[in-house]
Amino acid sequence: MTTPSADKPRFQYASDQSLLIYFGQQITIHAHEQVRRLLCLLESEPIAGILNLHPAYCSVLVKFDPLKWRHEDLEKELRKYLGRLDNVKLPAPRQVEVPVCYGGEFGPDLEDVASVHGMTPGRVVELHTSATYLVFFLGFVPGFAYLGELPEELVTPRLPTPRKKVPAGSVGIAGNQTGVYPFETPGGWRLLGRTPLSIFRTERKDLSLLSIGDRVRFVTVSRERFAALEQA
Repeated sequence: MTTPSADKPRFQYASDQSLLIYFGQQITIHAHEQVRRLLCLLESEPIAGILNLHPAYCSVLVKFDPLKWRHEDLEKELRKYLGRLDNVKLPAPRQVEVPVCYGGEFGPDLEDVASVHGMTPGRVVELHTSATYLVFFLGFVPGFAYLGELPEELVTPRLPTPRKKVPAGSVGIAGNQTGVYPFETPGGWRLLGRTPLSIFRTERKDLSLLSIGDRVRFVTVSRERFAALEQA
């Protein structure tokens, strides 16, 4: 396999039927946009024999039919696509507002996060709702969007011991990321609040409320408003 310079995409054989394409090793907007450009190009001009594409922060995992492609041949074909990425225009990002009721039983870690950073719980909420977050990719469980980046003042390590059950709709932070748990699931992120919105629904055309490239803002709601939205 060729070894390109550090500023060029790098290929790695991930399995007998998959390739990883890296756009650097850091979480950057440029790497994210290159990931999205490749996805857009392969969606509009698909390559026969590619079965699935799995984006991450700065990489794309390409799963393919090994009866149709050898790694080196598919890499050559994909490099042709990579050479055209600068000409791919990304669609305007979708703006999504997510209502959140912070603290109490909905946000059991809010006060601890405030204590860690020497601020009030209200200040934590103010900071968390002040930013517009980018959906870098979806993973972990269906519909779980990795959002970034948190305001620097809120960067907090994940829990030392994950919870066995995190309620659906819980809004958490870990490192410089934030996200919403679509289902009840184990999880180690620190929980600040909960949204009444259904993040993932099988009866919806777009199964997930959030998609890669979306811009997300969290807005504070009261418990009464939470209950009303939950019933809507």
